[in-house]
Amino acid sequence: MTATQQGWKRRERPPRLERRLEFDDYEQTRDFLDAVAVICEPGGYYPDISFGRTYANISIHAEQDAADIAPERLALAERIEELMSARPTPGQP
Repeated sequence: MTATQQGWKRRERPPRLERRLEFDDYEQTRDFLDAVAVICEPGGYYPDISFGRTYANISIHAEQDAADIAPERLALAERIEELMSARPTPGQP
């Protein structure tokens, strides 16, 4: 399954993937953000993230002047999606 099939939205100007993620509380949000930082370190690319107490908005941009999103950045979206699938959905125990 591709990242765009898992809830990521592809935008074209500039090329990027976007996703909003919901959490039950601030602790879950912080744990998720910390986990994203860990998976980003090896590749040295950190997506744009804005967050509040119970949500995070993530944008994964194509490299500057690139016409499309590189496979490594698509793979990052997949790894972020794996983090989400490893936790309960909001409102669930």
